[in-house]
Amino acid sequence: MRPVITFLTDFGPAAPAVCRGVMFRICPDANIIDINHQVPRYSIRDGAASLVFALPHMPVGIHVAVVDPGVGTERLAVGLRTARGDVLIGPDNGLLIGAAEALGGIDEARALANRDLMLPVISSSFHGRDIFAPVAGHLAAGVEFGSVGPTVAIEGLVRLPVIRPTIEDGVLSSTIVHVLIYGNVTFAGTPRDLEAAVGSLEPGRELVLEFPEHGGAPAVEERTVWERTFGRVPVGSSLLMADSEGHLSLADNQGDAARRIGLSRDRPVRIRPA
Repeated sequence: MRPVITFLTDFGPAAPAVCRGVMFRICPDANIIDINHQVPRYSIRDGAASLVFALPHMPVGIHVAVVDPGVGTERLAVGLRTARGDVLIGPDNGLLIGAAEALGGIDEARALANRDLMLPVISSSFHGRDIFAPVAGHLAAGVEFGSVGPTVAIEGLVRLPVIRPTIEDGVLSSTIVHVLIYGNVTFAGTPRDLEAAVGSLEPGRELVLEFPEHGGAPAVEERTVWERTFGRVPVGSSLLMADSEGHLSLADNQGDAARRIGLSRDRPVRIRPA
């Protein structure tokens, strides 16, 4: 089987091709799978979520991810070997941790320090090309993981803050954690959390979502229903549902809920019965 390298960045359309070229020059047989190069600029959280979404469905391989607002600083470049057998390559800024845990957990972490596995000249602003891509190419070509550099303490790796909902009597207080390309809004929490706050979620149950004033946006209220999927409500109508990852999601059937209501990431919400 050809070695697999998956690739995610916030680079946009051009720079990923340069990195792929570096990988192919080192490992011409590599099967490179692009996950996402349209991660919102500098959004480590969105990049991490894309990795958690995608990597469990990928073959065991080398997974390169670069959303790196700290490029050129003292932040570590790391490789994480997982219990499943994968190696994740990228900056130590929280980007890789959730996906590594989804692949069975981190068995070993190493700093990328072996200059022989990198390009001869390392810039201060393009470590995707100069460090991460060549290291991934060498690993895909069969270089042992232990050669990338010294071990680092797993417990010392940078982790992103975990956002959790608050269950109250009759109200679930949560936060928007993602706004997807269709305008669907993902909240921290699951249907089980919402049921603990408001009771059984029967299809068609009416709910109210209260979004307080936030970041200059005025307070707004959305009346919606709990449903299983988009087509259970009329075109243009909203619904609250469980998304494909089991998280609470507000969506419009064939519409853009985030744009219509004026919602953005990190905005608080209170969900209660109508």
